[in-house]
Amino acid sequence: MAEINGVMMQYFHWYIDPNLILWNQVASMAQELADAGFTAMWLPPAYKGIGGTYDVGYGVYDMYDLGEFDQQGTVRTKYGDRQQYLDAIQVLHNVGIQVYADGVLNHRMGADRTEIVKATPFAKNNRISPLGEMREVKAYTHFLFPGRQKKYSDFEWHWWHFDAVDYDDYSKEQNTIYLFERKSFDDYVALENGNYAYLMGCDIDFQSKEVRDEVIRWGKWYLETTGVDGFRLDAIKHISSWFFPLWIDILEDYFQKDLFMVGEYWFNDINTLHWYINSVRGKMSVFDVPLHYNFYYASKSSGHYDMRYILNGTLMQERPINAVTFVENHDSQPLQALEAPVEPWFKPLAYAIILLRREGYPCVFYADYYGAEYEDYGKDGNRYKIFLPSHRWIIDKLLFARKYFAYGEQYDYFDHYNTVGWTRLGNEEHPKAMAVIMSDSYPGYKWMEVGKPNAKFYDLTEHIQEPIYSNDSGWAKFRCNGGSVSVWLQE
Repeated sequence: MAEINGVMMQYFHWYIDPNLILWNQVASMAQELADAGFTAMWLPPAYKGIGGTYDVGYGVYDMYDLGEFDQQGTVRTKYGDRQQYLDAIQVLHNVGIQVYADGVLNHRMGADRTEIVKATPFAKNNRISPLGEMREVKAYTHFLFPGRQKKYSDFEWHWWHFDAVDYDDYSKEQNTIYLFERKSFDDYVALENGNYAYLMGCDIDFQSKEVRDEVIRWGKWYLETTGVDGFRLDAIKHISSWFFPLWIDILEDYFQKDLFMVGEYWFNDINTLHWYINSVRGKMSVFDVPLHYNFYYASKSSGHYDMRYILNGTLMQERPINAVTFVENHDSQPLQALEAPVEPWFKPLAYAIILLRREGYPCVFYADYYGAEYEDYGKDGNRYKIFLPSHRWIIDKLLFARKYFAYGEQYDYFDHYNTVGWTRLGNEEHPKAMAVIMSDSYPGYKWMEVGKPNAKFYDLTEHIQEPIYSNDSGWAKFRCNGGSVSVWLQE
């Protein structure tokens, strides 16, 4: 079976300029991205959010409005209008790039009307013990979508389609969740706070058949309308895990094709991720959050991280077939909710790990590729200017190496506190070998086997100018600079 070295890009970050029509930009860059070695694009949520043109896409209002109707103060979304979105997908497909849509199925925000309903108050950090008795609340839960006039779907959302909200227009209390009468928080979700079904807005009740049927209808409509190749699914730890195998099976059976699905289960614990993958019967990949945190801690350790264990406790190591590996994303970038940014000096090392090893499906972050500048408030209430440097030069080099050299047997040399490496020996179609070596501290060297006797190797990264030659046995003493990575390719 041929090896497929696919690479996706997360083609957005949190602070993309709303004046930029992102759909037009990705279409104009499609050929360049394909030539660089990208095979898939994860595009941001394309439907109308409560924040209109300023909504990153996760404050979902109407999932049928792809920038077509005058709702929430705008026709277009932050990223453009419906036709621009559909055109971008077509252009990407024309150059051989798959497209993954961002599916936010957990909640709705920005209801058109209030409804009066009985509900029990809970503290945000304790979904087990109520704060008081059930009482009447005035909740924003009736979604009419007046701008759409029932086009594509006549489904209206009411309070009984949701489990809970976090706002009562009577009391206007903060930090309270209101669980509706005759409702329970969804089962088979994360157990943080006792039960983590509720995240934000109007929390969708997946235990309701009406709701499940509507989400299935929307999935069919979205795939028919856009032709995307799969979904990145948001906030899956807040949604009953049993729903996804059902949903995926129905969609794949309906369209008679395999769909790629990757879920965001943000938790730094490998056993929890194993549980989740098992609970969805392996029908979904998940993002390798533990690997991201290993990169984060290594980048913060000033050369005192034990690089022998950089892959320990990760999906990349333990369950590679279900691992989508990444260095950074829109939630972990500076000033965001899950802020844990990998330091810039370490990013070339981290990208070498996700792009040049056999395990996992790597995802490159837009802001790491193109760079980013923005301002926002931190958790301390102060405003900060952020500058994220572009790593495109080195990422393009690594993409080249992945495309032409990252094949065949992989020999690992994770046997030194600071300096680690591995080799790829190539296959019939790509017979040349590659050696990767990196150090988080002092300059390093390592004897590694490449299986090619008396061969010449050059450093693709250009950090070291002199070539290295393998000996009669196909071994060579490869080296790298301090706090750096070198990728040695056979000439």
